[in-house]
Amino acid sequence: MAKQERAVRTRQTLIRAAAEVFAADGYALASLSVISQRAGVSAGALHFHFAGKDDLAREVESAAADSVQQMAEGNRRTAGSPLQSLVRTVFGLLVAAAEDPVVRAGFKLSGDPSRKSDAEMLRWWRAFVHELVLQAQEAGELAQDVSADDATTAIVAATVGFEVISMVDAEWPSVDRVARFWSLVLPWLAAYPDRVLAAVTHGARQHEGVH
Repeated sequence: MAKQERAVRTRQTLIRAAAEVFAADGYALASLSVISQRAGVSAGALHFHFAGKDDLAREVESAAADSVQQMAEGNRRTAGSPLQSLVRTVFGLLVAAAEDPVVRAGFKLSGDPSRKSDAEMLRWWRAFVHELVLQAQEAGELAQDVSADDATTAIVAATVGFEVISMVDAEWPSVDRVARFWSLVLPWLAAYPDRVLAAVTHGARQHEGVH
């Protein structure tokens, strides 16, 4: 049992170390030797757990997807409406990307053109946003002239863009800035923006420790 526990810990340590390297350097420049050194294990131990860099990248992306999906589903269960759930989940996603290198690397790997992948996380995120937007539309939360497809595209593009901005702007992700984004978008998106703006404020206070 102790040997199995050590193996699990080593695997998790390697995933986190790989995430830190992938998030900082991207897939193409990431080095397995750097990852093993950061994890404090031998190259042989790394290859015992993972066949190569692509295998490790898939595991990082899968771990990131699991983490974000759990957060998103939790928000969906506790939010008062689909649109409020979406607002809270965007906040939560940006907080997770700032605090957790696995989540940050997962999104970066998903959209990395140097890697052959099916963009698992980005596809899941778009599907999740689209589902909530459709639910919001059915609940009468969207403005009449807003289509579900347009709303999905705008929100997905914005959230992916936030992550890109964070690479060149140390103040991102800023809860206040994201709250201002929603204050600009909601009057176009929502049938009753003031109601949802309350969820923005609530979400901001939940995550006000992130700057």
